[in-house]
Amino acid sequence: MAYRGGDNSLLVVECKSYLDSQGVKFSAFDGTDAKLAERFKLFNDATLREVVLGRLGKQFHECGACGPDPKITLGLAAGQIYSDADRAKLKALFEDQGWVLWDDVWLREHLQVMAAGGYENNVAAIVSKLLLRK
Repeated sequence: MAYRGGDNSLLVVECKSYLDSQGVKFSAFDGTDAKLAERFKLFNDATLREVVLGRLGKQFHECGACGPDPKITLGLAAGQIYSDADRAKLKALFEDQGWVLWDDVWLREHLQVMAAGGYENNVAAIVSKLLLRK
């Protein structure tokens, strides 16, 4: 979860590594694979999504972590996507739904930018440099 006070927005991100598997498939989101859909309940069940995200927004506000009625966006960070066709369909679906998709390509590009930067006493920057060093 991430909060940006400037526009009172809350980003709720589900993280799936899938590093040692086939990756995220579009069929987990289009209703054709009920078993895979179970792994992505917030994306596939509108009622559950509304209740969970609404409650998160309320809890954040009640504890003083955000303003009232934050704009909540759902996102997915995925370490691997099954195929380029799945990637294209997922990007289109997420854009249509107003969700955020950080796929393996996006993650790699941003890690490379971070690794190319100067020294920072920051865990994410250090890990990206370790992962991408030559």
